[in-house]
This record gives sequence, structure tokens and C-alpha cells, in this order.
Amino acid sequence: MVSHDGDNQKHSPAAEVVVVILPFVSQGHLNQLHHLSRRISTYNIPVHFVSTTTHIRQLRSRHHDSGKHSTVQYHQLPTPPFTSPPPNASARFPSHLQPAFESTLHLRRPFAGLVASLSASARRVAVVHDFLMSYVVQDVKTIPNAETYIFNPISACDGFWRAWERLGRPFSVDPDVLDRLPSDDGTFSPEFIKFVNLQLSHIGFHVGDLYDSSRVIESEYLDYLDREEIKEKKKIWAIGPLSYADKEVTTVSKNRHDCLQWLDLQPLNSVIYVSFGTTTTFRDEQIKELAIGLERSQQRFIWVVRAADFGDVFGDDAKALDLPIGFERRVEGRGLVVRGWAPQMEILEHSAIGGFMSHCGWNSTTESISMGVPIAAWPMHSDQPKNAFLICDVLGIGLMVCDWEHRDELVSSVAVEGVVRRLIDSSQGVEMRRRSSELADAVRRSVVEGGACRTETDSFISCINRH
Repeated sequence: MVSHDGDNQKHSPAAEVVVVILPFVSQGHLNQLHHLSRRISTYNIPVHFVSTTTHIRQLRSRHHDSGKHSTVQYHQLPTPPFTSPPPNASARFPSHLQPAFESTLHLRRPFAGLVASLSASARRVAVVHDFLMSYVVQDVKTIPNAETYIFNPISACDGFWRAWERLGRPFSVDPDVLDRLPSDDGTFSPEFIKFVNLQLSHIGFHVGDLYDSSRVIESEYLDYLDREEIKEKKKIWAIGPLSYADKEVTTVSKNRHDCLQWLDLQPLNSVIYVSFGTTTTFRDEQIKELAIGLERSQQRFIWVVRAADFGDVFGDDAKALDLPIGFERRVEGRGLVVRGWAPQMEILEHSAIGGFMSHCGWNSTTESISMGVPIAAWPMHSDQPKNAFLICDVLGIGLMVCDWEHRDELVSSVAVEGVVRRLIDSSQGVEMRRRSSELADAVRRSVVEGGACRTETDSFISCINRH
């Protein structure tokens, strides 16, 4: 049974076209498609955002305006109970979330029922789903007036290289680039590779692919993806960065986070923001080295200290991460530790921020690019090594903290200190901020009328509205 959100469930007349959004059950993936839902809603098209009860609740706990867009309706799908182990700091890939990932396979039947119900009163139902939900949407092809579009939550860079390898390297590329490219070894767990292969076995009937990227960021890789050998007659739209394009329809919280008030007191470009996303937990010894490196750098910083999300994001079993004794006292005034959630976009947008030490998740990467902030790249898993390559090697707006080939080694405090100093307090850092600022200006131009992001979004909307 599917439950509907009482706050915005409406009895409306039959619609020409409705859009159904189905994200994957991970915070970053939820964010991207939630941004897209609100973006599509500005075209006065009814949008139905579908996820599990737990993840709708998670979305609302972190996006307080998630019920205020009148054409977005929220549908909650039940999932059977599952047990997730705690995050394993010794493993880079978040395998503790695999039971949650596997639980999505049970959504196939209720999701098909929802789409069938919506199709009865619409000319067309356009289902936009995360690639990792391809198994779940397989029955949509049996509904005559419904069609699917795959949303790819990764960079075009990572997406291209994986497709190029999977399709047997159908054309040649620059061998020098291949030599510098990080390998895919260790990016996924064996269990997750099996899960991905299951999704791959259920694609092929979709109309096209959406990417949370922009041609001003990844023109070369989007052009590669648009080659017939790769896209295989599917349409391609680069409609991002969604986090920035969605800013104009996002309600700003009236209550500013304390860390923003602290940033107000810091000089221009003087603070490095340190955060590693929602799926990564460091070993105790790595936390210690990172803390020592930040302290010895003598640079200002904001450090978001949190454990990875559990399978049950509302469980109370999260481990508190211990910092070196006396660390917060010694860095008081120069460094700020934030435990738990922090308003990342608002932090990156602040003029005091001069750099971002990041795991290079694609959301964090596009947010940093959009705000003109260079990156100290420390990839952990999945698409992150290729994102770090894009940042440092292709775009020239970042420094590597740890090369992927040395991913299992402890990163020393000396290495952390050196990267922080170079990014915040050197001519190299100044030059990277200049390049980052130029790229951010191009991104901002892309989301306004006539820009690349707006043009491709308009093209997608025209496709789903076609007669």
C-alpha cells in the first residue's frame, strides 16, 4: 500500500502530463532528485516524489521546506524491516548500508501500482528514476502511456569511463589521460557490484538520460556520452548543477546556524571547510592525524565531525567521534568543530571560505564549484576518485590530499597540514580561487534563461510534454 502526504495531497482534475520521481535510498541521491522535483514543479507540471517512509522523513528533517511546493506530492512506500550493521571505519565503501539498498527491491510492485493509478488520469506519466532503481521501475514498460528516464547521480566523467569500459572501449581516447586516470579498483564492494549489475540488466527501454552536471563543467565528457557508441540512441540532458539551479525555489531558513555567525567574524577566503559527507567514517588514528594537521597548519577551519549515516538514519546508535584531548580548546577562535548536520551550501557560499576539504561526492563537488571554492580532494569510494581527477587534473581547481593508489595508507598530519597551507595561504591557492571563481560565474550564467542548464531543462520538459 502507498500512503500519501496529507499536507499536500490534492484532488486535482486530470493532468496532461505528470512526473513521478523515484530516488535511491541514500541522502545524496535523495537531495539531487528532490532538487529536480522542485525544479520541474516551476513549469506547473504535477510532480509525485516517491520514496520509503523513512527516507521521506529523512528528507524533511534536513529540508524544512519540503512540503511547500504545491505541485509536488509525496508518496511513502513501505519496506520490510531490515537489520544494518554499524558503519565500519576500516572499510572505505559504506557496506553497512547494503541491507537498506537491497530493501529497495521490494518496492517494485507498489511502485508499479502507483504509476498505473496515475496513468489512468493523465495523457502521459514520465517516470524519472535513479539509475540504482532500474529494477524497481521495470514494469513501467507495460503501461502504454508511461515512459522512463534514467537520472544518473554521478559525474559525466565517472559515467563515461564506466560506460566506455563496460561497452568494450568502443573508440580510442587520449592514452596520456588513461595513464593519469585513477582505477576503479576498490570503488565498490563486491555486493554492490552485484547490485549494480542487476540494475544494468533492467535498462534499455528508457527514453533518455539526465545528468546532474553542466556543459560548462564537463563539456568533454558530456560530448563523449552523447556519441552514438555510448548513448545507443538515447537522449542526453545535462540539467545541473541541480543544487544551484534549485536555489531560487528553496526557502532559506530564518534561523541561521551558529557556524555562519562564526564565519561572519573571519577574514575573506581565510577558512577551510572540512567535511566528508554522510557515508564515511574515519578510523580513530586518521581522525587524530587530521586534527593534528589542521591544528599545525595555523589556518582557520570549520570541521564537521560526524559518523556515517546508519541504515536507520533515525537510530540512536551513532558513535560519537573522539578528537584529541584538548584539541577544541587549543584551536578555539581559529577553528570551529560542528557535530552533526551543517548547512553546507550556506557555508560554501560564505565569503570567508577559501577552500573545501572534501570526499568529492558529486553533490559536494558541484556545490563547491557553484560557489567558486577550490577543493582539497580526499576521495573515499564510488565515483569520488574520478571526481577528484576531474577537479584536480581536468579543471585545475583542487589539490589531492591522498592519491587513490594510496587509499589504504594513513594520511599523515604533515600531509594534511601541507595541503591546507597550500590551498589557503599560498599563491597556488590564490590562483585556484581565481579559476574556481571564473567557473562559478559560468555556472551562474548557465542557470538563467538562455543558459546551458536552463536550455537543456527546457528541452527535457518539451520532450515529456510532446504530442
